Amino acid sequence: MMKSTTSDKPGLKMVNPGAAAVDIGSTMHMAAVNPDSDDMPVRAFGTFTQDLHNLAKWFQSCGVTSVAMESTGVYWIPAFEILEQHGFEVILVNARYAKNVPGRKTDVSDAGWLRQLHSYGLLRGSFRPTAEIATLRAYLRQRERLVEYAAAHIQHMQKALMEMNLQLHHVVSDITGATGMRIIRAIVAGERDPDVLASLRDVRCHSSVEIIRASLVGNYRDEHVFALIQSLELYDFYQDKLLECDRKLEATISDLTVRAEEQLPPLPSARTRTKQVNAPSFDVRAALYGVLGIDLTQIHGLGLSLALKLIGECGSDLQAWPSAKHFTSWLCLAPGNKVSGGKLLSSRTRRSSSRAAALLRLAAVTIGRSDTALGAFYRRLAARIGKQKAVTATARKIAVLFYNTLRFGMIYRDPGATAYDERHRGRVLASLQRRAKTLGYSLAPMRDAECVS
Repeated sequence: MMKSTTSDKPGLKMVNPGAAAVDIGSTMHMAAVNPDSDDMPVRAFGTFTQDLHNLAKWFQSCGVTSVAMESTGVYWIPAFEILEQHGFEVILVNARYAKNVPGRKTDVSDAGWLRQLHSYGLLRGSFRPTAEIATLRAYLRQRERLVEYAAAHIQHMQKALMEMNLQLHHVVSDITGATGMRIIRAIVAGERDPDVLASLRDVRCHSSVEIIRASLVGNYRDEHVFALIQSLELYDFYQDKLLECDRKLEATISDLTVRAEEQLPPLPSARTRTKQVNAPSFDVRAALYGVLGIDLTQIHGLGLSLALKLIGECGSDLQAWPSAKHFTSWLCLAPGNKVSGGKLLSSRTRRSSSRAAALLRLAAVTIGRSDTALGAFYRRLAARIGKQKAVTATARKIAVLFYNTLRFGMIYRDPGATAYDERHRGRVLASLQRRAKTLGYSLAPMRDAECVS
């Protein structure tokens, strides 16, 4: 512990005299308060729960009202939650926006400098959703991890089958589908007859019984069967955990604040009837519609799981962003604006680790193959400026639709790829006519004979 050497500069106006700051660490937190409120304004605290409560009590004794903290990883979460419980206004600061001045790179000066910036109102807090959305997001991220763990054991099952030269994955589209799982469970139960195994084929399977039978003649060595048994058991274990997580998700969504107080109209018809892989076991579309009062899946590119994840990452009202431009800028999907000397130096979009931005980019890639207006937009840009920039631009359009739908209740209706192409053709033609007119010319359509020649 030592007294802060940071002195407030008289040239700046203090707008937050009750400001404090915490430089978060894995084993120690450095906290700083106003030098006028304590003889030792910078102190070190441990990371145990009692230490965090002692930190909160010290802040209360010093008259602190607002706390800024800078952290990496997840070390900030316990301190953030405990300080909020004690009634402080807490903001998490991006380290990029709180860069230290040269020569001040120590934990003590970091905390003091962060407090000084916060007292002058120079720090912006990172987005933090409400408590109910934070709970939903935690369950969604846990479910995502469970899906990844289960996927690893699907690969282990496929490897065990390959080692036995059972070419099941070549004759069925998914070994965890109806046909694949029936056959695998029969093998684990001791069945080796390829005729019996092939008879377990589901009627919807594209491969014939003869092809499936030929793929199931293999070498059933004990060590490979043992690996298959354990992989199947682990896969089933994670499927059970996914069901438990789905029950938590369903309960959490039902507890969300309902925005639509009036009687909702009937849920619109679903755009697609295909069941998504690894989708939650409950009716996500109906659950979200009951909370939001709108059907997000009507926006092309937003499926059930993706819409639910976006709500978990961004919230259910988006009031934290005044406009769609602020929202797309936060997602790092808007063009940059690096200007110096009146010249645009770069319009490259910033790099981002945002999960919401990654979800929207995934939606953009998916919709690029569809016969929709957004799909036509993606294909036009991909041909002109490349696929990478086209993905970013299309993801931004989807983000704007998502924002306007949630914030203002906009109902999205897709005009179709043909209507988009016609509209784009009209804009290009109007632009050419304006340019020709400035040069003293006029455009005229070609006759049929001229087109043929």
